[in-house]
Amino acid sequence: MKIYNKLIVLMMFALCISACDELDENLQNPTQVTPEGASLDDVYNSVQLTMRSIAGNMWYYPASLSRMTSNTSAYQYIDASSASSFNGVWSNVYAGLWADIEVVQNLAEPIGLDIHVGSTKIMKAYSMMLLVDVFGDVPYTEALQGTNVIAPNADSGADIYAAAISMLDEAITDLTGTNAASPAYDNFYGGDADDWIKLANTLKLRAAVTTRLVNASAAAEVNAAITAGVIEDESEDWEFSYGTSRVNPNSRHPNYNNSYETSDGAYMSNYYMWKLRADKEDGGGNPFVDPRLRYYFYRQTEDASALDQNVYSCHFSNLPDQASKPDWYDDVDPRLPYCVAYPGDGYLGRDHLNNEGIPPDGNLRTIYGLYPFGGQFDDSTFEDQQQQGTTGALGQGIWPMMLSTYVDFLRAEAALTLGTSDNPRTMLESGMRKSFEKVIGFESRDPGTFSRSVEIRGGGTGTVKELYGADQDDVDDYVDYVLDAYDNAANDTERLDIIMNEYYIALWGNGIESYNMYRRTGMPSNMAPALEQGPGEFMRSFFLPSDHVTRNPNASQKSITDQVFWDNGSATVY
Repeated sequence: MKIYNKLIVLMMFALCISACDELDENLQNPTQVTPEGASLDDVYNSVQLTMRSIAGNMWYYPASLSRMTSNTSAYQYIDASSASSFNGVWSNVYAGLWADIEVVQNLAEPIGLDIHVGSTKIMKAYSMMLLVDVFGDVPYTEALQGTNVIAPNADSGADIYAAAISMLDEAITDLTGTNAASPAYDNFYGGDADDWIKLANTLKLRAAVTTRLVNASAAAEVNAAITAGVIEDESEDWEFSYGTSRVNPNSRHPNYNNSYETSDGAYMSNYYMWKLRADKEDGGGNPFVDPRLRYYFYRQTEDASALDQNVYSCHFSNLPDQASKPDWYDDVDPRLPYCVAYPGDGYLGRDHLNNEGIPPDGNLRTIYGLYPFGGQFDDSTFEDQQQQGTTGALGQGIWPMMLSTYVDFLRAEAALTLGTSDNPRTMLESGMRKSFEKVIGFESRDPGTFSRSVEIRGGGTGTVKELYGADQDDVDDYVDYVLDAYDNAANDTERLDIIMNEYYIALWGNGIESYNMYRRTGMPSNMAPALEQGPGEFMRSFFLPSDHVTRNPNASQKSITDQVFWDNGSATVY
């Protein structure tokens, strides 16, 4: 009987094991999409949306360090960004973009969909370089290995850049001469293989210029990329385009949402606004205003210097009294503004590294304008724009990732510093003209504003375009002004400063390229200092994300003074 009972138990145990095995085989989450069951077009769409998110997340902190926007998080660089600031970027790259790209390539390669494969390789290569630009050494070869490698080690930034270049070459091979079907949805290039190839060559040029301080082959690489064909026309610009829908879904630019709903917009940089408003002067010492100023920024008050003292956060005074300006501002440039971008005008932002409390100034601050965020052109109406998203171009903006104007400035820099095949003056002029064409072209996104008739002080009427918009004469005057300064520069350092200053202005909307430019060149040379004296050493790279450091035993936190491999420390930054 005991033997019989034991046999029964053994049989039941075997049945349980068999049932459990069968259960494990069928234990699939019915709502989880597996790679085999994924829609290629849906995953490809996810790749592009994630690429957009990464570009957006690379905006604020890099832009604030290069004074494009105002960093209001700290008085010291050590506090200007935290280890948690880039957790979202880290997740978007490793768990989002790269994982989805792997799915796209696994589905597309076997059936010869070369445009899907090649374009995703380009996006991955770009994201690889972005990680290095921001953090330095990060995981690459051991990343995305699942349970095989749960604590990936970091690769050197130089090795990752090299791998990215190889990936771009693979993409060019995939895309050259292909007759493959295009993706059903391609926000960037509509499935045009030739445009994707030009982007790949352009990113190779970008890499060569970015690394020129430590790369003996940079000149040859720039020339090779130009010969192969880079982005040269606005129709080839790499940008993500937004819509105007407010709900279901909200397709508008995030920075439009930031300033045109009911909440207070982010603080603009007094220095960057001053760059366009008053940095250049005519022969009489009067401001020579950049015609792009009204397209970039919208003023919500006519005179930012004449407000109630309770709305200011000047730090050293109750009012924006220029006599209270710190001495270290004058050490850089006596003309630099304090507390407001230009006394007597309506540009109200904040100085670099101003962590004052937030006063009741939300409906008075200068906010994002028409270009590139789809906001309101500054037509001197000085109205509160917290109107639940009903004004301006309704958010129909772009994230500019690599534009033809950027390419021309990179080529000008390379020509001047590396002696490449281009003429630096020619590329400087071309970059400026393309920037104006791009910016002025945004008028078509809000035609009602530009055609509206307004009264002219002193009598008569005119349209907003006639009174405040830029025309060809404005563009020609500006270009002539800059080229005259370039021709009269005493040496190549001064000439490079002029090129970088114009590149910096044209980069509005792209924080990572301005941050790279500043670390690489230390220009513009009159970059505004921090509000407080002694802000600590400049943040030459960002903290590794806390999610990575706390979960990966092979990762350790780095210093903000660590230089990425292409930054040899020769440029003075502060």
